[in-house]
Amino acid sequence: MRVVFLTQGFPHWPGHVSGAALGTLARALTRRGISVRVVTTGDESGEIVLNGVPVHRIRVRASFRDAIASHRSIAAVLRAPLGWSALARLWRRLRQAAQREVAAGADILHAHWWIPAGLASPPDLPTVLTVHETDAAVLAHSRIARRLARPLFQRAAVVTAVSREVGVWVQAGAGRFVDPSRVHHMPVDARGVPWTRGGGGAVVIARLVPSSRVDLAIETAAVLAACGHAFPLTVVGEGPERQILEQRVARLGVSALVRFVGAATPEEARRHLERADVMLFTGRGEGLALSAIEGLIAGVPVVACWDSGAAVDIVPESGAGRLTLPSAEALADSVLDLQNDGDRLAMGRLVGEAWRARLAPDHVAELCEGWYRDALAG
Repeated sequence: MRVVFLTQGFPHWPGHVSGAALGTLARALTRRGISVRVVTTGDESGEIVLNGVPVHRIRVRASFRDAIASHRSIAAVLRAPLGWSALARLWRRLRQAAQREVAAGADILHAHWWIPAGLASPPDLPTVLTVHETDAAVLAHSRIARRLARPLFQRAAVVTAVSREVGVWVQAGAGRFVDPSRVHHMPVDARGVPWTRGGGGAVVIARLVPSSRVDLAIETAAVLAACGHAFPLTVVGEGPERQILEQRVARLGVSALVRFVGAATPEEARRHLERADVMLFTGRGEGLALSAIEGLIAGVPVVACWDSGAAVDIVPESGAGRLTLPSAEALADSVLDLQNDGDRLAMGRLVGEAWRARLAPDHVAELCEGWYRDALAG
């Protein structure tokens, strides 16, 4: 079987974080005997072989790649005439490159992100369309996006989503039902990921933006301190809210407990998880909840809110996690409940083992092969 990946997100070099999950998936598919070629964007045009996978790159300015990396910026691009022009040029170049790969011999096209890659998919080849998070969220925020999306979603042979929450967004915005058998996260290579040994308090891994509600985690640390529990909180991540959050820490008098460490590489984030007693997942309406998965993979119990979106399907309600109301008092109660559970780390490992198996690259590649066969069967 010969598959062409069409995507704007793929690693630029071995170990590159951007698009790392797709690089992992491509290698796993290759191990199953499936030929994979990739059409993607990059800093320079040309052909390379990355970890044994042929990659055709189309040069796109880094600033424009950043502009289509979040649902808000995609929506802004769709509202601006110059943005439309740039997006149309990218569509044409992606489609031309994909058509060349198809002409060279391909059975399936696997498009990742419906905009712009999915829209650029040639219509004369069975297409598997995988919707991630940012491209699904734009459906809820842009009427133009919904009008663009519906024809594509109707002609795609198979549509998959990285979470049930994303599948709901797709159905509401594009009118395409995503079967539960086609809802699955992208792979995570968990080899060498250490299990937490605890002792470091709570951790938050999030971009510092209002929807992450890191202020709620800070208030939780303050509530715990007021109850006589000096529970440290490490905030991993960067964003425009950092100064506001640091001021909030000072006003609450918990500067000795809350530490901001800024943006972190995956390896650095894992080191913080290795000492974490609990992860606080305070985001609202998240479509992926990847940091919650990363916490569980490391055996860290996770406390999430009922309105967090995808995390509700990820975080257990007992044992290695808690689901609670989005208030500092409720979060603090859940943290103390977990801390009083002597089996929490053992349960965390059991849940972590299950997630490691579920997201193992070879397992996800097997699922993808099934989707490809479904697409070929028509």
